Amino acid sequence: MLVTINAPPQAPAAFDGLNTAAQVPSLEFDYPKGTEIFGASEPAQYIYQVIEGAVRSYQLLSHGRRQIGAFHLAGDGFGLEFDDVHRFSAEAVISTKLRLVKRQSVERSAQGDLVTMLSLLRMTSTSLRHAEDHLLLLGQRTALERVANFLVEMEHRSAAAGVLALPMNRRDIADYLGLTLETVSRALTALKQSGVIKFMGTQRDIVVTDTGRLAEIDLC
Repeated sequence: MLVTINAPPQAPAAFDGLNTAAQVPSLEFDYPKGTEIFGASEPAQYIYQVIEGAVRSYQLLSHGRRQIGAFHLAGDGFGLEFDDVHRFSAEAVISTKLRLVKRQSVERSAQGDLVTMLSLLRMTSTSLRHAEDHLLLLGQRTALERVANFLVEMEHRSAAAGVLALPMNRRDIADYLGLTLETVSRALTALKQSGVIKFMGTQRDIVVTDTGRLAEIDLC
């Protein structure tokens, strides 16, 4: 069982290292729901951390479909690029507060500071690991397994036990899992009917009533 309702931000060690480097100042900005934070092919001038809210990183494919690559929740860092431009666009899923660190300042600090260098390495490793996991998810998994994996992922990233209050809607989930909106809805209904989850209030408030069964479906 899990909760993300008003969960306190918990910055990963990677971003903590950047924050504690005295020579790397940061700024904080608020982004209303749906606001673009940066676009694909724009200069990658900042590294970001979610203080409150949620962010989606996505690309628009050639046939017009949107593919979401990641959801960034409270404490997560994102926007670190290998090149000088962003490969994905990023938007605020809900009203969101971000911490921004100038990339140039971080790179300059990393040249002489081991903590900053290791922080960048951890952020890069985390991003690569997520990309690999997401690629496997979109490969040979059934729709039900993908939705189960998504809920398990959200469970692992939550701070406490209780109700999983998803900031993203079903369209977002579908575009993250490479499924249609209807398929996601059917999978969630199947999990509900089998007693694995139940809805509390809105369709975004989910209680995992059978964590073991959910994990079994995820591992199929």
